[in-house]
Amino acid sequence: MSAKFSGTRPMSPQHAVDVGRLAAYLRAQVDGFSGALAVSQFKGGQSNPTFLLEAGGHKYVLRRKPPGKLLPSAHAIDREYRIISALARTDVPVARTHVLCEDDSIIGTAFYVMDYVEGRIFWDPSLPGLAPAERSAIYAELNRVIAELHRVDFAAIGLADYGRVGNYLARQIDRWTRQYRASETERIEAMDNLIAWLPANVPAGDETRIVHGDYRLDNVIFDPAAPRILAVLDWELSTLGHPLADAAYHCMTWRIPPGQFNGLAGHDLAVLGIPGEDEYLALYRARTGGAPVDAAEWEYCMAFNMFRLAAILQGVMARALQGNASSEEALAAGRRAGPLAEQAWRQVEKIVAGRH
Repeated sequence: MSAKFSGTRPMSPQHAVDVGRLAAYLRAQVDGFSGALAVSQFKGGQSNPTFLLEAGGHKYVLRRKPPGKLLPSAHAIDREYRIISALARTDVPVARTHVLCEDDSIIGTAFYVMDYVEGRIFWDPSLPGLAPAERSAIYAELNRVIAELHRVDFAAIGLADYGRVGNYLARQIDRWTRQYRASETERIEAMDNLIAWLPANVPAGDETRIVHGDYRLDNVIFDPAAPRILAVLDWELSTLGHPLADAAYHCMTWRIPPGQFNGLAGHDLAVLGIPGEDEYLALYRARTGGAPVDAAEWEYCMAFNMFRLAAILQGVMARALQGNASSEEALAAGRRAGPLAEQAWRQVEKIVAGRH
């Protein structure tokens, strides 16, 4: 991701909505909604098309399912709405939700509306333009919020049935294997290797918490003037699962080079004021109260997440070729599936050789 995804643009033809019909629906369903409605589309996002709504001096965000043929269980707008609404009762920062609409007749697919949160989104994890102390504070806050999420008592906020308990990694590998096969456009040997190796080597450790599934720097909104997260975005992949796997997905940033998927690999982190992976993980573990992380389990989680992200990118590629991907950059993103799968397989080779 990059700053090219910042801001809005006119609605793309494949995602355009009937503004009059939408306005009438929102006036009936959202308290205080009034005035003429203006709709524009956010440039970012590879999955669920996202729109800025402006009416009566207020700003809202609308997230909808994309049109067209969709992969099974993908684009779960209702789940996003449910978890954001539930987390509003916790210390995890989220936008205020207003309405979930599952009536396809309004704009063509299901959608929900939440508040627009004004703030900063950082697209480059090296945080150019900030002082080292500012970078340190940003990463400390990122760490605090993911730890806060993994501390939430999911049953206490009505999410006991939000996912299955236990056996998370094995189930995820099966799910993303099926999603990958359903969207496969060419053979990627590294993916075939991962699909064979990962389920046969799942580590024994497991625990269950709410997992975001896509927690990273550009999926949070920071206060305009302070290192404080105001809202965590993009909950589409959230479920109940293994928090260590969720943390490893977030920490892939330290392993991936800037040119491939906007990572930190190769940067002089000490000079930048950004904690190293080990330091960051230790702080997370201290905040969640867990024991020190088993190195082999952590490296497995890294390989799994690279595989999972490669499968997600393959889905982006398939939607781009069908013409219904939500971002104009979808094809470029989809092409990263192969290189990421190859990195994941190199990670496995290191694990097998005992070099983690």
